[in-house]
Amino acid sequence: MRPPVEVSTPLAVMPLPAAFAAAAAGGAILDGAFPDKNWWPLAFLGIGVILAALPGRRAGAAFAVGLVAGVSFYGFHIQWVALFLGPVPIAALVLLQALLFAAGCTAITLAYRWLPRLWPGPWGACLGVPAVAAAVWCAREAVSSTWPYGGFSWGRAAMSQSISPLREAFAWLGMSGVGFVMVLVVAMILQIVSTRGLRHPSRWIAPVAAATVLVGLPAWPIAQTGTMRVGAVQGNGPAGYFDDSNPGDLTQAQVDATTPLLDERLDAVLWPEGATDRSPLTDADTAATFDAIARATAAPLIGWAITERDGRTYNTEIQWEPGRGPVDFYDKKHPVPFGEYVPDRAFWRSLAPDLVDMVARDYTPGTTDPIFDISGVPVGISICFDIVDDDVLRQSVTEGAQVLFSSSNNADFGRSDQSAQQLAIAQIRAIELGRSIVNISTVGRSAVIAPDGSISKELPWHASGALIADVPLANSVTPAARWGGEIETALAVLGFGSLIGAFLVLHRPRLTSRSCHRNVP
Repeated sequence: MRPPVEVSTPLAVMPLPAAFAAAAAGGAILDGAFPDKNWWPLAFLGIGVILAALPGRRAGAAFAVGLVAGVSFYGFHIQWVALFLGPVPIAALVLLQALLFAAGCTAITLAYRWLPRLWPGPWGACLGVPAVAAAVWCAREAVSSTWPYGGFSWGRAAMSQSISPLREAFAWLGMSGVGFVMVLVVAMILQIVSTRGLRHPSRWIAPVAAATVLVGLPAWPIAQTGTMRVGAVQGNGPAGYFDDSNPGDLTQAQVDATTPLLDERLDAVLWPEGATDRSPLTDADTAATFDAIARATAAPLIGWAITERDGRTYNTEIQWEPGRGPVDFYDKKHPVPFGEYVPDRAFWRSLAPDLVDMVARDYTPGTTDPIFDISGVPVGISICFDIVDDDVLRQSVTEGAQVLFSSSNNADFGRSDQSAQQLAIAQIRAIELGRSIVNISTVGRSAVIAPDGSISKELPWHASGALIADVPLANSVTPAARWGGEIETALAVLGFGSLIGAFLVLHRPRLTSRSCHRNVP
């Protein structure tokens, strides 16, 4: 049998100054794939430019290159954070995300160094190594989405594909699965064009096949079980943290925008997060307002309030039934760190007391289930950044939710890209989970999203208004909803497991030698 041909030696390693420039450019290009620009093909180019800067480097240099790429990407992608919290918090958040990005790039560089020595054949080079690199990329996204303090999920590669031909794949593969195939295709192409011995036409079978699978997956069949007539209200009131207002102004703006719905017969009325000044659980006037709207529409009002129970504060959605009052609650499971609460407050206050004191209250993570029963229909409830939380939304669907209500307050982010990015994520979630989503905000962007990710109705941005929609209900469970967590775990095992295995195999002689020397009498 002929030994495999050595094909794993790159033609050239990018000089370090060029690698830094490529990393900075790649991060900026990758951001251009996301809303509001939404030039989705740039995601593949940006990923490719970043990956091209990594092979052949020592770990320290790879970390530095990854840090530049991370700062570039997140510096552009989440600049809206500065509108709310100012320059110091955004610098800290960008740096944290860039450090995690750099750690992922370092691991990918090690994959490029170690794995070709274990898999020297052509298929190891053009499929095995790229698969591990892509798995590590997605594992890094999974880590940054959950750690520290619950993580920050914004900016996952797949979130750039809300309007691309790849969108149907979300129902089958989930967010992590689509991101994996995206990076896999790019990494395979890079290997083929930059590595000796891989330019034979047959080597293009793998990337072409992966791309074909990604684009060619059919839409998941949605089993529609009926419709729900929903009224959703965007009050455009003074909901921002620093908005000037008098007590009652915020609730009154929401009531005024609800007026066109009062003669309608609806199944539910949905108000956004941040829509009221006071809680209907403690303020009689607000309670009377909630009940009047519920009675006028003969439908439950799904409203919002800051609630306090057992000495703890919660960010809460309330199901208010006409004549009955509050019958169910959903407390936001993952309040935003440094926005809705300050973890380790005493420590961080010692470093930046003025900034920490801006967050006057600490919301407690909720433990309630995310489903309301509205006239016998299970409805999944999420609040603002819950839309990027895989577990909350999957739990809603796997526990029977036939439609999803997502409320948010985007007033603090002005006319930045934030609300467009959030709406795009909601569109992806609709496809991924096979459910309609009613996405309502204080200022926009508010829309009704069909299970195929299309927008059926929407309200103007930064204007008051209300919409009525007959929203499709569904009860089928997509593969992504059922196995999305397992897909993410499998990718983490593939990525980090391969690296650990490669390290142990390649360093076994050295480790064995050291052990023998220690045991010599």
